[in-house]
Amino acid sequence: MTLEELKYPIGKAQIPENITKKNIEIWISDIERFPQEIEFLVKQLSEKQLDTPYRENGWTIRQVIHHCYDSHHNSYTRFKWTLTEENPIIKAYFEDRWAELFDTKSGPIYLSINAIKTLHAKWVYLLKGVSDDDLSSYFIHPETNEKVTLKENIGIYAWHCNHHFAHIENLLIRKNWK
Repeated sequence: MTLEELKYPIGKAQIPENITKKNIEIWISDIERFPQEIEFLVKQLSEKQLDTPYRENGWTIRQVIHHCYDSHHNSYTRFKWTLTEENPIIKAYFEDRWAELFDTKSGPIYLSINAIKTLHAKWVYLLKGVSDDDLSSYFIHPETNEKVTLKENIGIYAWHCNHHFAHIENLLIRKNWK
């Protein structure tokens, strides 16, 4: 596999310009299924396997799982800001630095898996109750000054779930651990 294929095993996020109700339903379903799917994928892995990078100079499986919680927690907060403030400028964070912190590099994965289960249950409950008008509201990303609608962000995070699942799954297949 090429480095690009290892980095983006399902390709980069492709969010359609015209987002339909069907897109939203599929993306929410992806977000809803992710906690159980990722847990099932990694539940039999040893500590050594969890500390294996999914690619050269990439994060370990452990770091990817902890990153998913950190990233999704930040996204959930961005949804709340967008629903309660007018076009907020969100707080960006250094995900690469977070991935190097002690809890991410060595913490038991069940801490983040359990947190992802709870977070996604609450997030999906929120998403299923939000109006179409609310889904058109947006936040502003400070690094790019780009407006991101909640509709788009649902698609981005459905992709994010599938993207990191594929990182781990592809490693397990390459190593013949699956």
